[in-house]
Amino acid sequence: MITLVTGIDGFAGSHLSDLLTRRRHTVHGTTRRVSPDPHAELSASVTTHQVDLLHQDQVERLVQAVQPRWVFHLAALSSPAASWDDPGGTIATNAGMQANLLGALLSLRPMPRVLVVGSGDEYGRPQGRARRLSEEAPLRPITPYGVSKVTQDLMALQYFLSRDLPAVRVRPFNHAGPRQSSDFALASFAQQIARIELDKQPPTLKVGNLEARRDFTDVRDIARAYLLAVEKGKPGEVYNIGSGSAPRLRELLAILLKMTRAKVALEVDATRKRTAEADVYVCNARCFQRLSGWRPRISLERMLRDTLEYWRRRERSGD
Repeated sequence: MITLVTGIDGFAGSHLSDLLTRRRHTVHGTTRRVSPDPHAELSASVTTHQVDLLHQDQVERLVQAVQPRWVFHLAALSSPAASWDDPGGTIATNAGMQANLLGALLSLRPMPRVLVVGSGDEYGRPQGRARRLSEEAPLRPITPYGVSKVTQDLMALQYFLSRDLPAVRVRPFNHAGPRQSSDFALASFAQQIARIELDKQPPTLKVGNLEARRDFTDVRDIARAYLLAVEKGKPGEVYNIGSGSAPRLRELLAILLKMTRAKVALEVDATRKRTAEADVYVCNARCFQRLSGWRPRISLERMLRDTLEYWRRRERSGD
């Protein structure tokens, strides 16, 4: 199976690449870099293409050269917090890259199955007492990133309805694990602990809002869900992906701190608090679970331990 993954050297893309390689797919992936990010740890069997997805001619040449049967569109600006720095740019970039890709795929025969990755951030701040969010919940994004993901979501539906492109949409909730950027909370906690252990920073861990509750799933379980969505998903439909539980960030940090002998003090850093965020939202993934049989396999404790070990290795190596 010839498979194309956009953003293959990103966080989720690298883990999806691992899974596809183990399943013996012929894997092609896009990267913005001259060579893939070494921290993605891509298999030597993966063929990477330096492509700017905002340039339509580059995307069309890529699609004609690869002739994929399956496409996983993961490339995106992915930080809700950073999206406030350039709201218009975030929306234009995420929408523009996808428009170029979907348009190019229309020329292939047969047209490939496409996975378009949205986000739980599309739901924004739940109304009333609604906390466990199904696919029918209203989309009320409260960040530019969330708006960009709603745009991608509806664009994929439009291409299915108007052009018969077999696109499946997913809305994954929070995910974490090895290789995640320290721009995100759990990876930041793990990196700071690793640096404190090596005396690279004072024994003070900077945090944001620890009372926020988030539905976390290990990224390796998310990658498995993406593959199942393409295998079993119905084109035109949308599926939530998440664990169904939402511990406070304070609870997850406490688990991480039990994994170190370092004595660590906490310091609230106002710059680490989001401009706008929902206090709590939990994924209702029953529709996808009934369809695919998917359930998370990796515990939160293992996810956190593997994340901490990843950052320990990186900090020891000086990366």
